[in-house]
Amino acid sequence: MSELTHECGVAAIYHLADRGRSPLLPEGVEPDQATRLIPRMLLDLQNRGQLAAGITSYHPHRGRLLHTYKEIGTVIEALRLNHRGKYESIMRELAGWAGIGHVRYATCGRDDRSYAQPFERHHGQKWKWFAFAFNGQLANYMQLRDEILAVRNYHLIRDTDTEVIMHCLSYELRGEEPVDLVEVFRRLSQRFDGAYNIVYLDAMGAMAVVRDPQGFRPLCYALEGPLFAAASESVALQNLGFTDIRAVEPGEMVLVQNQQVRVVRYAERRTPSHCFFEWIYFANVASSLDKRSVYLARAQLGRELAWQERRLNIVPLDEQTIVVPVPDTGKAAADAMAYELGLRSVEGLMRNRYVGRTFIEGENRANRARMKYTPLREVLEGKRVLLVEDTIVRSTTMKTLIGELRQRGGAREIHVRVACPPIIAPCFYGIDMSTISELFAPRFMKGTRPTAAEQQAMAQELGGRQLVLPPRGSRSALHRYRSAQALPRLHHRPVPHAHRSAIVPSRLCPCRPGKRPDLRNAFCRRCPEGACPLKSMARPGPP
Repeated sequence: MSELTHECGVAAIYHLADRGRSPLLPEGVEPDQATRLIPRMLLDLQNRGQLAAGITSYHPHRGRLLHTYKEIGTVIEALRLNHRGKYESIMRELAGWAGIGHVRYATCGRDDRSYAQPFERHHGQKWKWFAFAFNGQLANYMQLRDEILAVRNYHLIRDTDTEVIMHCLSYELRGEEPVDLVEVFRRLSQRFDGAYNIVYLDAMGAMAVVRDPQGFRPLCYALEGPLFAAASESVALQNLGFTDIRAVEPGEMVLVQNQQVRVVRYAERRTPSHCFFEWIYFANVASSLDKRSVYLARAQLGRELAWQERRLNIVPLDEQTIVVPVPDTGKAAADAMAYELGLRSVEGLMRNRYVGRTFIEGENRANRARMKYTPLREVLEGKRVLLVEDTIVRSTTMKTLIGELRQRGGAREIHVRVACPPIIAPCFYGIDMSTISELFAPRFMKGTRPTAAEQQAMAQELGGRQLVLPPRGSRSALHRYRSAQALPRLHHRPVPHAHRSAIVPSRLCPCRPGKRPDLRNAFCRRCPEGACPLKSMARPGPP
């Protein structure tokens, strides 16, 4: 599914000065060059943003205590990883005991360098000189912005919630004495409404890794000997050699200060609202988020799709039927589904990995999809294809793929299996789908339960002969989405009437095989149900 865009990924590294040299440092890298680990971390987070990348480092024995470098492009482009001399020059300037990093995709603001992160705020008093990077989106950004501009002589340069956060942080750091960072973020949590993971570094060498009280976006950390690291996804820490990787719980922050690392609860516990798209699509398949493996979650979705396939009994499960994943996020589900059904899972669609995700350059999505995917006629010709996709949001990519599989691939029949309920509401917490008019399903559905006529209209729009969507409205079903309940089904031939309201009951937890999930109220239900997990928490008064 190439129609959704994520917002950002964050990373942090800190080599404590009084505990010797970490064995996780590469050969030839000294503790005061620990920031050389950040580019590798950002490469592992590249799936979360390809528009810009940046690093801020801290070194107590240099004139610029904090130094920030950021540029437009992928990590390789921004940090000049394909040019040894220029890369070495950048990393010499960024040498430090501690650093934070960021990869960006814009859900708020323009595509120029001034919007790249980290943001750095200079000040003569060291505790007021700070840099930070941000993953998420503030739903009450406009309200906070208006409060700031209402103060005499305040001015905002950029149209982004990141600058609003910078001003709010600056206000909380006011005064003539250093302030308690736990208290700073506690007060900010009472004003911020939305998703925010923040990595923060100041010129006194203090670092904070902060997760919002409802845990919309994933965040994890590890401490091994003198080396501390944090990142949006566990894969960035695993590939550095960390083994004991832990989730930052919602409402918690990890504070590195005075050569000590401590985990502190800065905000009251609230009902978790994890974004389920992280497991279905956004996250690296090698990551574990909140102790749940992304790969195992997607594989279990495939097993549930196989269970559903046998139950519906629509497509003959013989040698003329093949399972084809939409690369790359559909592969784990497709492989598991094919194995359960005794079918072949084949790569009938090849992805050109040098094109990038279809939303990056802002061109026509259909044309970009044609550039990105190549159907293999040698694999597809004359076959019934079970095309496994993670979800359908705007439908542009799916519509293009169906036409390409039929025309260029020569597939006899195409049956799409989707591992996510239809998206009926926009997201205000960091996914690039901010209006209902962008979405596919709401254009046809008058209520929350699609009628047979609505399903047929959707099928015609996609170029298919029949579309079957499950009935909606079951709140408990969404809580157990990873068991592949209530999934949309596309069939490119008529489906018996008895199957038009087929629904797969949730059965097993995908991350703990054999166990029933206890996921009630664990996930944000905004986009599949229209339910808002937050109400405004902004407090009156200027920052």
